[in-house]
Amino acid sequence: MHRRTLLGLLAATLVVSAPAHAAFPDRPVKILIGFPAGGPLDAHARLLAERLQQVLGQPVVIDYKAGAGGTVGADFVAKSAPDGYTLLMANTGTMVINPAVYTKLPYQTLKDFVPIARTAQQPLALVVHPSLPATTVQELVALAKKKPGQLNYGSAGNGGISHLVPEMFKSATGTFITHIPYRGSAPAFTDLLAGGAADGRIDSAGLAVRQAGQAARAGRHRPRAQCRPSGHTHLRRGRHRRPGRGRLLRRAGAGGHSEGRGGPALRCVPPVLETPEIRNRMAAQGADPAFLGSEEFTRYLAAQMPVWAKAVKDSGTKLD
Repeated sequence: MHRRTLLGLLAATLVVSAPAHAAFPDRPVKILIGFPAGGPLDAHARLLAERLQQVLGQPVVIDYKAGAGGTVGADFVAKSAPDGYTLLMANTGTMVINPAVYTKLPYQTLKDFVPIARTAQQPLALVVHPSLPATTVQELVALAKKKPGQLNYGSAGNGGISHLVPEMFKSATGTFITHIPYRGSAPAFTDLLAGGAADGRIDSAGLAVRQAGQAARAGRHRPRAQCRPSGHTHLRRGRHRRPGRGRLLRRAGAGGHSEGRGGPALRCVPPVLETPEIRNRMAAQGADPAFLGSEEFTRYLAAQMPVWAKAVKDSGTKLD
């Protein structure tokens, strides 16, 4: 199991025959995240927003509309005005997995959005509470088989990476571990570290290792991951998936994938991501810079969707 979660920026496509307006942008630009503050997407978006607003000459504001594995936020951007001022910072779950998981998804990734850029990829990590008598993945599997249904894992919400990958882990290992969905990665980790309902979780390696490391120093948590300076995280004696996390998109309108007035948003992202400072700060967050431009990113999404659709089908995961 080797996948990375993917981070990227998307937005609404602009109508080709738009009337004349002031040069874009002439007011603040919003980057919307479909998860609560404090999660991996939040840290990544703040890093990009800080530099983007310097390049665009306007404030770049981060906003949150959490729910349904990022669906609530994505739907909001899909229905926003196609003027380039509302962008979506999304991950693999929101754009690639949700279309396969949800039977009534209110948006179509490649129809309702224009991919602006894939910004980074981030490995996943498995962490458990120190009270759990398992120090390796093999011991965890053995314990889960010994106590079917008695262990719990927390996720950032139904249908996302942190839900689907554990379900795939259960399928691959023949275990039954109960799912407890939270409203985002931050509250899921907070409850895990406090010794709450969940015994462990799989999520962004950067966030997992940072949170687990802080708790380990306080004697409250024992990480099951080993982090190398490159930012790659490998499960001790186990395997991990690396779905890409980091997508910047805008809403699509009647003009198809025309660049329109939102063009500066597309043109400003590459130089921002290529600066050594941003790349180093991404690595510090546990992310690997993995830029793809709009056309390449669109092809990448189209290729990834059937791959994850098969994974969803094999796992039996389906939500209304």
